[in-house]
Amino acid sequence: MNKAGERLINGLLKENPTFVLMLGMCPTLAVTTSAMNGLGMGLTTMVVLALSNMMISLLRNIIPEKVRIPAFIVVIASFVTMAELLLEGFIPALYDALGIYIPLIVVNCIILGRAEAYASKNSIIPSLFDGIGMGLGFSLALTCIGAIRELLGVGEIFGVRIMPGSYVPFSIFVLAPGAFFVLAALTAIQNYAKIRGEKKGKDMSKIQSGCSEDCLSCGDGGCNHKFYDDQAGKEEA
Repeated sequence: MNKAGERLINGLLKENPTFVLMLGMCPTLAVTTSAMNGLGMGLTTMVVLALSNMMISLLRNIIPEKVRIPAFIVVIASFVTMAELLLEGFIPALYDALGIYIPLIVVNCIILGRAEAYASKNSIIPSLFDGIGMGLGFSLALTCIGAIRELLGVGEIFGVRIMPGSYVPFSIFVLAPGAFFVLAALTAIQNYAKIRGEKKGKDMSKIQSGCSEDCLSCGDGGCNHKFYDDQAGKEEA
């Protein structure tokens, strides 16, 4: 598989930002009251993520190391502003539904995390596909959560009636607690699939954790140690 395809699969499955890395929980829990809202937020984030990854990769050798984080935020904020204005002008219903969570994409840890971890260290095309893959994974997760909440809470999916007229909606699923219930259930299903795969002898090491370490007691093999090794290598060079 080529590198672009590998980055797409990585974002969709191996390091899905919602179900695996557990990032971007604020919009995940807040806007997924319907499948359309989840899809809209996911695709908006994907566009910003892909374009900011590409731009940061393009400028990676120009941006000074000491101001890289502020520079990344400026790039991300520029694309978020453009996305917000386009949504307001062309899809006002979605703009109104997502509300404050559109400008909050600027501080979404998925975007800044991919800029720091991948785009600032890799060439333009892989960085672009890394952003697309992560964005698609985020969109898939938000759409699934939104669809389940909408189905159980209203009896519809994408505004189309699915449940029979006699169905009594569980209104809690369109309220804040419903997001936690659905996310927990989907994560439990993922963990069950991981356990089943391990029992069958399959390599499931990339599921449920973005790395192989426990972040609360990160050992010498963890990303914290790797970060300082990388910094030491740069100083020696």
